[in-house]
Amino acid sequence: MKLIKITNRHLMFTQFIKEWGCDLNLGLILGEHRNYVIDTGLGENSVLPAIEHLQKDKPTVVINTHFHWDHIWANHMFAHCPIISHRLCREHLDLYWEKAFEHNKAKADGNVVKCLPNLTFDGEMFFPDDGLALFHSPGHSHDSISIYDAVDKVLYVGDEIGDTDEKIIPEIATNHATLRSTLEIWKKLDFEIAISGHNKPQDKGVIERMEAELERLGH
Repeated sequence: MKLIKITNRHLMFTQFIKEWGCDLNLGLILGEHRNYVIDTGLGENSVLPAIEHLQKDKPTVVINTHFHWDHIWANHMFAHCPIISHRLCREHLDLYWEKAFEHNKAKADGNVVKCLPNLTFDGEMFFPDDGLALFHSPGHSHDSISIYDAVDKVLYVGDEIGDTDEKIIPEIATNHATLRSTLEIWKKLDFEIAISGHNKPQDKGVIERMEAELERLGH
């Protein structure tokens, strides 16, 4: 697991998954009032490095960007904390957790225990004292959310950006029009760095690159 310091309060923990040909990224925001863990990875070993960097004098909040198994398998390590997701994310996890684990359990990195989000929202959720906004941003999946830090101008986007620069458009479970709507929301935000679930950190120009690729693909 490699630690990348994005800003003074944003840490990214990344590991290269050879089988996938891309990275798996987890985020940690060291807010003034709380720690925020962004996704929990493939099992308890995935998230241990982030736990080591938690500021112990502050409560911890976990945020699941979407329901896919490679982003949520260590939720149980934070069962005593608020675990936040979109409402649809929790619903999908409750329905598909066992099936997803059965199909992918060989990829688990340490212990995995079913643990669902315990705090959900539909449109937006705010932590104004830490400058954070969470909002629904579907495209890759129906339940995807983004997390915007207005203090450090960092945007977490889950898998809404493709896994590599060569494949900058993600796999889409909704439709291309929905993804374009999410890009329009991102355009309105004053961010400098976008952190995704599998790609390297991107600048705001990633929006134009994604739009150009959608045009090239006829979407």
